[in-house]
Amino acid sequence: MIKIDLVRSKDIAHDIRRRRRAEAFAPLDDAIAKQIPGVDLESLEIQRQAIRDADEKLQNQIDSAESIQELSELIK
Repeated sequence: MIKIDLVRSKDIAHDIRRRRRAEAFAPLDDAIAKQIPGVDLESLEIQRQAIRDADEKLQNQIDSAESIQELSELIK
């Protein structure tokens, strides 16, 4: 019988979450770093905060997941 380690599975889910967050941040970070004239930096920071908020929600959901099925649904 195969036994799945829920704690390790959560670690993997968090790794996937972090990678996706980094991918979402990349274009925004690039625009901020380049300080392109005409680019609304405040708007970019608002977008970055929205990503942080969504990521925090997902992080809490992963932490409270009680099954592999829940984790699978969260990281689809």
